Amino acid sequence: MAQERLRADTVIETNLQGLKLSAQGKVRDIYDLGECLLIIATDRISAFDVVLPDPIPFKGKVLNQISKFWFEKMGDVVSHHLVSTDVDDFPKDLLRYRKILEGRSMMVKKATPLPVECVVRGYLSGSGWKEYQEHGSISGVKLSPNLLESSPLKDPIFTPSTKAERGIHDENITFERVGEIIGNELARTIQLISVEVYKKAVKIAEGNGIIIADTKFEFGMREGKLLLIDELLTPDSSRFWPKDGYEPGRPQASFDKQFVRDYLISINWDRRPPAPHLPEEIILKTSEKYREAFRRLTGKELN
Repeated sequence: MAQERLRADTVIETNLQGLKLSAQGKVRDIYDLGECLLIIATDRISAFDVVLPDPIPFKGKVLNQISKFWFEKMGDVVSHHLVSTDVDDFPKDLLRYRKILEGRSMMVKKATPLPVECVVRGYLSGSGWKEYQEHGSISGVKLSPNLLESSPLKDPIFTPSTKAERGIHDENITFERVGEIIGNELARTIQLISVEVYKKAVKIAEGNGIIIADTKFEFGMREGKLLLIDELLTPDSSRFWPKDGYEPGRPQASFDKQFVRDYLISINWDRRPPAPHLPEEIILKTSEKYREAFRRLTGKELN
């Protein structure tokens, strides 16, 4: 019965009649409200750039409410696009969709996204670990020799990447290349802000038992002003590790979708659509990992 209830509460996709669907990403449905956008975090999950057929209960609410948590924490560091996550603050014609929107949606300011991903790494993992093994550096940033997988870095590093189209992996690029794309002054600004936001988040998260190994930020421009946009420091855009089990020299347990990736690797999926269905056990364990990340970070239960 509990599993049936979990399934009943999931949102795989939305179809809000009378609203203009502006974009649909791997996880989010975005509607154009005129001056603002409505971003709805569904329970879809992707792995290896393919959306899986099974939703993860509570995932969208976790992403939405963790983003809200961090946007409110970072307001003194950088301006951001969040207007409200309270459905009562939305245009009145959206109230009829309250059941869908509650807990998993945010109204945000429109902005023109910058064409680069801003990745900050404090630990050596993922594609960064692979690049380090091959070149001793990440995105042109030279690192100390003889580091282990999951080693902490002396200082956080800014390792930007391209913003690839769906189905194509992002590619790490140098800071100099970012300057060529968006201009040197703006490149330096987003580098400094990204590292500052990451450092502040690390202090907060570690106090709550979570290591943020790395994370990805996105920025946009609105009326000549830089805004932090998209999601912020969620298990989908970051590597969250439990602090109490951390040990360098190996992969770490995590609160993100690595659990799903590991399962798909174990069954030798070729990473091409259509993706296989996930066993119920994997779905429920993944859901719990997302909720545990929320509980640890905020000290609250998910609404």
